[in-house]
Amino acid sequence: MIGSASASDDGPSAWSQDRVDDAATARAVVDDLGVVTAWNEGARRLLGYRASEVVGRKAAVLLPDDAPTPAWDSLTGLRRWSGTATLLHRDGHRVTVALLAHHRDVDGGDWLLVSPVARPAPTPEDDAFVRRSFAQAPYAMALYDTGLRLRWANADMERVMGLPEREMRGLRVTEIVVDPESDRAEEGMRTALQTGCLQELGAALHLAGHERESVWSVSLVPVRGSDGRLEGVLLSAHDVTDQHLARQRLVLVNDASVRIGSTLDLPRTAQELADVAVPRFADFVTVDLLPSIEGGEDPPRGSPHGPVMLRRVAFQSVLEGCPEAVVGPGTVAAYPEGSTAAECLLAERPLIEHITPAALEELDRTAPDRAERMRHFGFHSVLAVPMRARGLTLGVATFSRHRRPQGFQQDDLLLAQEITARAAVCIDNARRYTRERDTSLTLQSSLLPQRLPEQVALDVASRYLPASARAGVGGDWFDVIPLSGARVALVVGDVVGHGIQASATMGRLRTAVRTLADVDLPPDELLTHLDDLVNHAAGGDTTAPLEGDVGATCLYAVYDPVSRHCTIARAGHPVPALVAPDGTVDFLDVPAGPPLGLGGLPFESTELELAEGSLLALFTDGLVEVRGRDIDEGFDAMREVLRRPARDLEAVCDALLRTLLGDRPSDDVALLVARTRALDASHVATWQVPPDPSAVAEVRKAACRQLSEWGLDDAVFVTELVVSELVTNAIRYGRPPIELRLIYDRSLICEVFDGSSTAPHLRRAHTFDEGGRGLLLVAQLTQDWGSRQMTNGKTIWAEQSLLGD
Repeated sequence: MIGSASASDDGPSAWSQDRVDDAATARAVVDDLGVVTAWNEGARRLLGYRASEVVGRKAAVLLPDDAPTPAWDSLTGLRRWSGTATLLHRDGHRVTVALLAHHRDVDGGDWLLVSPVARPAPTPEDDAFVRRSFAQAPYAMALYDTGLRLRWANADMERVMGLPEREMRGLRVTEIVVDPESDRAEEGMRTALQTGCLQELGAALHLAGHERESVWSVSLVPVRGSDGRLEGVLLSAHDVTDQHLARQRLVLVNDASVRIGSTLDLPRTAQELADVAVPRFADFVTVDLLPSIEGGEDPPRGSPHGPVMLRRVAFQSVLEGCPEAVVGPGTVAAYPEGSTAAECLLAERPLIEHITPAALEELDRTAPDRAERMRHFGFHSVLAVPMRARGLTLGVATFSRHRRPQGFQQDDLLLAQEITARAAVCIDNARRYTRERDTSLTLQSSLLPQRLPEQVALDVASRYLPASARAGVGGDWFDVIPLSGARVALVVGDVVGHGIQASATMGRLRTAVRTLADVDLPPDELLTHLDDLVNHAAGGDTTAPLEGDVGATCLYAVYDPVSRHCTIARAGHPVPALVAPDGTVDFLDVPAGPPLGLGGLPFESTELELAEGSLLALFTDGLVEVRGRDIDEGFDAMREVLRRPARDLEAVCDALLRTLLGDRPSDDVALLVARTRALDASHVATWQVPPDPSAVAEVRKAACRQLSEWGLDDAVFVTELVVSELVTNAIRYGRPPIELRLIYDRSLICEVFDGSSTAPHLRRAHTFDEGGRGLLLVAQLTQDWGSRQMTNGKTIWAEQSLLGD
């Protein structure tokens, strides 16, 4: 009972576990078959049965004869059930109880049933208990009557206001706190009383007795009497200052990631850092760089010594015209030993300095102009962060406060490091670019395939052109990805925008496509998964491989040189061009599909059979969309170039770029041109395999004979093992039809198809196991192996490298 403790029980140490009576709750456990598996003393008190009389029996014995049998199936999928039930006491009388049932995933699943043996009735002491709870609640709370006058405040509200309840009682909130936020709170209280609905609002204000502004989440709850009439409003306020500051820092970091580094222009990048930090982080910001980095040269390694010479590159202030600045833009000034900037560079770490009269007196001796400005504008806190990138010190960013009363703290130091580090990397990129344009071009090409992989399915040539020298790395990309069964995938994509952000997104998209291609997904399914990755990133999933808002298009094609089939799907990307061996040019009718990132819309693929020697041209829109020219004119010009016979694919690429682009393309261009090959019957052998274990020996012999015809006697031993294992597994675990195929090109590929969709997996056999080692041996003896799903089954493949090839 509430309040039953004696006066001597005051204090936290008075409570003990002995006060908890476990038997005051009846608890029983019933498995999913309706059998009682547990029964406590509280259940005995409630129904009279001992545990030995109930455990192991059906729960139905607890029900009266005329009660329906529990329909356990109807509870499938529920995590909890509550209601009343009529049970049978051991002495025969009926007991109506309130049951709460929890489904637990324990030992196959069971139900925990609980019911109080006796429900305590309300007591007069409950009101006192509630009042004490209100007074001791960890949130600031105050109760106002319908006249908006304070009637009651708890201890936390007294602490926040710095006033005892007796001094606030009878006053309105606007009289207790004189601030515009109080007017908003009182208006919310009026609305709560008029509508009878909860009102919620946020408030930021500087309360008396507090060092800094605080942010509050305020709830205004209308309070009703027992007759339903409104009697007042409960104001509950939760201090969310720390969360608010954390969100502000995250917003600032996100803004910095978007705004800093939009170009490869060094002064502009430095100015972007200053603009981002003012006014949300500092009142005055300067960015100063070492003069030695001008012209792209590397600054000396290590920290500078003695007076430091720095060039002012950018500054920003909350005051118009930046009157605090002593050094003008482009001016080189000396920073003596002991100054914040020099000490920061010497220590190679951020420093916080709180401006004291003693510090200003010292500055009078070394830099009187700076000391005079700092006194005049009331500088009180300075944070200096060295700008470092790739192990080099580039300069220093200095953040100062003179209007904002709060000094810099440790969390501010970490935030300044974050945004300064990004600016330093961007400035270093710009510095490196000014030294040599080839460095920028190398960076562009490093995000694309360095060389196209060797494969037998296609002859391939490619080109990549950035929009302009100053645009830097773009977001267009292409790729050639060898797949199992001598197939090959062709990819062309385009990320919206230019600069570092676009190139980074392009690199992540290319990596994602390669990862999905390794799973051997069909083109339409691959684009669906890629679209999901982009959508997860846009929704804030911190585990997704992409970050931020992404806009991109992509085309993915898979060509099989054995069947000569090509399957193509696209996500908002321009259609590819197909040149038949007779010179006919067509732009393929591939369903458009939405650009990546829209989500919820399907992708469709087109499959066609290509004659050997056909030419595919995949490209980004920058090739056909040129400023001042209609896009249809671009497609017509491309058609004319492709009609001209040219055996050299490099010449085809050059002709397309020369004809379709001006001296300086207005957008990035990626171009991939491929001519198809076909593997004839002399390089492919296929056998239909009966679903009979005795067929393994015959098909193994046939495979060995084929290897002898191909002159691959050295590969017979491994091939026998691979064929035996894969065919045996298909017969044992798969289902008909079963087919074995050997493909001989640069390597020897063994493929076994069956009608089952269940994929195999490696496992380690135990010492006395009779099986389980086959796939492990296949994996050890072959260059690679895997499986790919098909609409009517699966194919397991293993690839052997051929010595001497």
